[in-house]
Amino acid sequence: MTTLWMRGTKVVLSLLILTLLIALTGGVVKTFADLYLLVSQPLEVVFRKIIVNTLLLLAIVEVLKTTVTYFSEGRVKVTFIVDTILVVMLTEVISQWFKEASLEHWLTLGGILLALAILRVIAVRWSPAKCDLAQDDLRPSHSLSISGT
Repeated sequence: MTTLWMRGTKVVLSLLILTLLIALTGGVVKTFADLYLLVSQPLEVVFRKIIVNTLLLLAIVEVLKTTVTYFSEGRVKVTFIVDTILVVMLTEVISQWFKEASLEHWLTLGGILLALAILRVIAVRWSPAKCDLAQDDLRPSHSLSISGT
C-alpha cells in the first residue's frame, strides 16, 4: 500500500511540476508580449505591469522549487514555503504601492511581512538540518588524531 501511495504521489507531483513549468513559460511569454504596451501606454503603467508579472513568476519559481524538493527529498522545507509567501506578499506590497493604499492596509501588510520575516529567521536558525549537524558535532569521534607541533 505504501509503494502504491509513493508512486501515486510521484505521478501527481510530476503533473504538478509540468503544469508549473507550462505556467512559468506562458507567464514569461505574456510578460514579454506586454512590452508592446511601451508604445501605447505611459511608462509607469508598463513598468508596473512588468514588475508585478515578474514577481508573480518568481512566486511560481518558489512553488516549483518547493515541489521539486518534496519530490526528491520526500519532505517540504518550511523556508521554501515562507520564501514563496514572502515573494507573493512583496508582489502585493508593490501593487498596493502603485494603487496608493490606505494606512490600515499598509499596516496589515507590514504586520504580515514582519511575521513572515520572523518565521523565516526561526526556520533557518532552528532548522532540523542544523540540529542534525550539531548533534553530529557533539558525538564523540572514534578516530584518534595526533598532530605534531
